Amino acid sequence: MEQLIEFAGNHALLVGAFLVVLTALVWNLAMDPGGKNAVDPLAATAMINHEDAVVLDVRSMAEFKDGHIVNAVNIPLNGLGGNLKQLEKHKGKPIVAVCRSGSRSGSACSMLRKHGFENVKNLRGGMMAWESANLPVKRK
Repeated sequence: MEQLIEFAGNHALLVGAFLVVLTALVWNLAMDPGGKNAVDPLAATAMINHEDAVVLDVRSMAEFKDGHIVNAVNIPLNGLGGNLKQLEKHKGKPIVAVCRSGSRSGSACSMLRKHGFENVKNLRGGMMAWESANLPVKRK
């Protein structure tokens, strides 16, 4: 125990960085325990096919044109707050939010939940995971 205290005293910056990372990890797990608000590409496909889920692509228009999920609605994340009216008609349906890797769409899910959208899921891994699963992509 004495060595641990001595190490912490000698390496305060390293211990501080460890505590910040640990806090961020705990916060992330507390906000979404077990990933209950995220779905993998196959579960998203099932939601689209059987529950009539709406796919919300929050990437930029250029990224969207490079390839997107068929019938996806493109509202870039930076304009999502001002375009929520466009999604109001889908409020009762499940929504699957998509971006390139799953991080921007996570922010979109949080924003949608704050505005009363209850059944919102994040596509875990984003379009990269979708394409890795060899699922169909529409290219314009």
